[in-house]
Parts: sequence; C-alpha cells; structure tokens
Amino acid sequence: MASVGASSTAGHSLRAPVAVLGLRPSYDGAMLMRRVFLAGVMLGVLTASAAAAPPGALVMVVDTSAVMPEARIDGGQVREGLHADLGEALGRRLGRSVQMRALPRKRIGQALELGEADLVCDYQSAWLPGPFAWSRAFIPDQTVLVTAASTPPPSGLPAVAGQAIGTVLGYAYPEAEAVLGSGLRRDDAPDAVANLRKLSLGRVAHALTGRRLLDYQQRSGGFTLPVHAPLVVAEVLGQCALSPRSAVTLSALNAAIQALVAQGELARILARYR
Repeated sequence: MASVGASSTAGHSLRAPVAVLGLRPSYDGAMLMRRVFLAGVMLGVLTASAAAAPPGALVMVVDTSAVMPEARIDGGQVREGLHADLGEALGRRLGRSVQMRALPRKRIGQALELGEADLVCDYQSAWLPGPFAWSRAFIPDQTVLVTAASTPPPSGLPAVAGQAIGTVLGYAYPEAEAVLGSGLRRDDAPDAVANLRKLSLGRVAHALTGRRLLDYQQRSGGFTLPVHAPLVVAEVLGQCALSPRSAVTLSALNAAIQALVAQGELARILARYR
C-alpha cells in the first residue's frame, strides 16, 4: 500500500487502497479505518472464543465453592479432584477433549441453559431445577449429620429440630427438610470445609455434610475434632445434568457412564478420595 504524503499525491494514495478493497471511492479514510478496526475486533472475539472452548471440547462445570476431594480450585482453575478425574474419564469415552470450568453455584444452571457448558456432575435434579436431561444415577455418597463428641448424640434427625445445624450456603438438603420442616435451623458456611471448621470451633454442635468429604478431611488431617458416629440422613446417587444445547446426546453420555462403571474405573476414581 502507498504511504500518505503531504503533497498533491495524497488524494491518489487514499483512493488506491479503497479500490483494492472493493469499496466505493466516496468512502473516506476514516470510514476505511473504522471497518478495519471492527474487523480486527471481531477476529479477536472469535479467536478468544476458540481459545476458551476448542471445537468439540466437553465443557464440564464445577461449583467454585467445591473443596477436596470434589475439586481443588486455584486461580479460577480446577487443578485436581474427583470432578477433574471424572471429566477426563468421560471425555475419553466420548472421544472429546475436556475443559473444566469453575462457576459460582448460581451461574451453573444459566451456563447449561445457554450452552456455555455441556454438563455438571454429582448433582441431583432436586438441587438444580431447569430444562436439563439427567443421566443415570451412578456416583454414591451419603448425606450425614455429624455431631461433636462433647454433645450427646442425637437419637435421630428429629432430635435436632430447632437446633443450629451447620450447612453450606446454596446447598439443598431435601431429606433433612422433609423430616425437620421449619425445625431445620440452617447456619450457612461458604463451603463444606468452613462448615466443618465451625463445628470444630464449637459454633454449632451439628453439621450436615457428605460422607465422602468427611472421610477425606478426616484422613488428610483437615478435620480432627472427635465426633460421634455420623447419623445417615440420606443415601445419595449423584447424576450428571446435560445442557439442552450440548452436542453430546443423553444416550451417549449414559453409555460412557455405563462403561465407567462396568470397567471399574469409577470405583478406582472414588477409591483415590476415600
């Protein structure tokens, strides 16, 4: 392209690139530069989108409040844990690369609805209402009530009605709610580890948590408080919620899950975090 000078050749040098680009000569230099700028912006957006989610990638979301053994999230990235292992295993069987994405719990449903992610796992439909297809139930866990040894053990769940119980903000406890109703006095913590920490500090005498998380935190030394034998509130089988806009079909997802279970890989993944 010819450079623009200060002499009378300036008019010709402006028209030369206009003719090459196929624009009418009446367009001035400012309009040309605006079009070039907008084209660059669009190219940048498309490039960024491609980097965020490679074509064909399986995008699996994880709640940002998740803690080990579910996930270790550092700098907004899912670094390790049950969800990462499960995502990689499903991706291999679906023939897709995997992208883990950490999102606040309140954003997960929206991301799935808009097609920004393909699935979230270790959930149940009661915890995540929306137009999602649900996989077969396959991830075992228990919801348990943990009581500090310094407090008399409850004879059953109804015995703690009206008492403050440690819970996690945004988590649903449908089985406890069904038994206790208005007698369920939630004392919310930002995540499950903080919930157990409140119990250790004596701020609550009881806490609702998952058995898998409790066992992991006790084994790793993250939770050392003496407690009574946990009271089982519910047997849970986690599922995966599939986005209505995902290119992955429910039948393909269930086939991948069936292979995980039948070939023993799910059991090996769960064993890492016991």
